[in-house]
Amino acid sequence: MHTHPALHLPWRVLVGTVGTVVALAGVVMLVVPGPGVASIFLGLLILSTEFRWAHRLLRPARVWTRRGERWALRTRDQFLERRRERAAARAARRGRPAPPD
Repeated sequence: MHTHPALHLPWRVLVGTVGTVVALAGVVMLVVPGPGVASIFLGLLILSTEFRWAHRLLRPARVWTRRGERWALRTRDQFLERRRERAAARAARRGRPAPPD
């Protein structure tokens, strides 16, 4: 779409319209039942494919998402380690070898 000069503007208008409608629906869903924040982010994500301002606006969300992912992985690993330690302690109390991972 970007290489064809006649289709570039209509494509940007279409993406802008769809992204705006999804984002506005998200704003409405903040008041009525529905996934409001997720819809706002989805609308901004759609807009960011064509508009630099929307891409810049989503930068903090990308940072928070990466931090959340690292936190979730770290928490999962800590949970699994504690679980293995508890299983090994239980097995040691019973005089059996620890269960395999």
